[in-house]
Amino acid sequence: MFRRTATATKGSNFLHVIKLVSPFVAVVVLQAAIAGFSLDVMSSVRAYVAGEAMWSRSQKNAVYFLNLYLRSGEASQFVQYQASLAVPIGDEFARWALERDPVDVETARIGFLQGGNHPDDVPGLIWLFRYFSRVSFLQEAIREWAATDPMLLELSVFGEVIRSELRNGPIEDSRRLSFLSSRLSDLNSQFTGHANRFSTVLGEGSRAIKTTLTCVNIATAATLILLLILHTRRLVSQRQAFEDALHAEKERLAWQASHDWLTGLANRRAFEARLQGELDHARKGSLGLILLDLDQFKSVNDSCGHLAGDRLLCQVSRLLQQDRRPHDLVARLGGDEFGLILPQCSAFDAVDIAERLRKSLELFSFAWDDRCFAVTASIGVACIADGNTTLEQAMRTADAACYRAKENGRNRVQVDSPGPDIMLVTPRQREAAQA
Repeated sequence: MFRRTATATKGSNFLHVIKLVSPFVAVVVLQAAIAGFSLDVMSSVRAYVAGEAMWSRSQKNAVYFLNLYLRSGEASQFVQYQASLAVPIGDEFARWALERDPVDVETARIGFLQGGNHPDDVPGLIWLFRYFSRVSFLQEAIREWAATDPMLLELSVFGEVIRSELRNGPIEDSRRLSFLSSRLSDLNSQFTGHANRFSTVLGEGSRAIKTTLTCVNIATAATLILLLILHTRRLVSQRQAFEDALHAEKERLAWQASHDWLTGLANRRAFEARLQGELDHARKGSLGLILLDLDQFKSVNDSCGHLAGDRLLCQVSRLLQQDRRPHDLVARLGGDEFGLILPQCSAFDAVDIAERLRKSLELFSFAWDDRCFAVTASIGVACIADGNTTLEQAMRTADAACYRAKENGRNRVQVDSPGPDIMLVTPRQREAAQA
């Protein structure tokens, strides 16, 4: 028995040690990950610098061999021009593939290989472009790179034009020859300018990355020191955090117990509890009680399914909450039935609110799968000023009014009082009264 207890104690102590050192281990692992990440970034930037050197050299060679071909007409020089031009064109295709949506990784890989990049560098080139192309320095470098696209196209077309003219023999017109040679020289200057800016931007970016990663490493070291302080504080505040979490969970469960899961409105239980509290203080002012049933809800459910019905209920619940006072309560009582409690609300105001709700629903159109449904409601209003009215009486009165609204043609407001008097408010009567 003693041995088993000792073994359990050792296991518990080991777990406790693991918990104590785990934050520090995490920081060390994070620092190692940052180091690995920085190596990947720097390696990829280096690959772009190396690729730029090859790309720039090949563009210059293409111009050089095309210029030689222009003057000599030797086919071998045109072949060398084409081989040199294929390098920047391959890089250009790779960039286009990476700018597509979705990214064409295989085409990008083939393009970079055609561009003369080392196969081991290609994954890094693709990774850096895909995930860091919006970083300022790389974005500027890509802009310089893309600026050479029209020049590459012109150089490619230029070669075909020169080849076509040389089929009829050497170019005898000295002015034509001078013009073509001058244009090739201009292209070479433009290529050189963009290539230099590309290289400069990448160099500045790599230095900025180095500075950033140095700062990150310093920050991780500072984090280790901070962890020593925070870890002690965490042990002290752990109990409080547990109590806060328990309190939050109790509040969450209480909210779930008093609210409808679909609409987020108060449920019947919370509605009746609030109504009972208002009835207990009804002498302080008139109390308005509204029950509302949707008229076309079953047709939406039957024709479009329960998902559409749920969506309709959510939209109606948002509409019912518009322009409510802070102390009013809107609840979903079940199915397509909603209730509103309006404390300190006169009978006239309660009827006015009910009629405005009816009009809002009448103007509301529910769309689902290219189908539109008109939504109306039968609304029952109970105006309670008697402090002796019970919860059952108030609900029965409002429910009876809602039932009469349905019987009398739906899409209307029916007002009942606990006494024998009954008032019916139709849409036309309401408009006439307002006029």
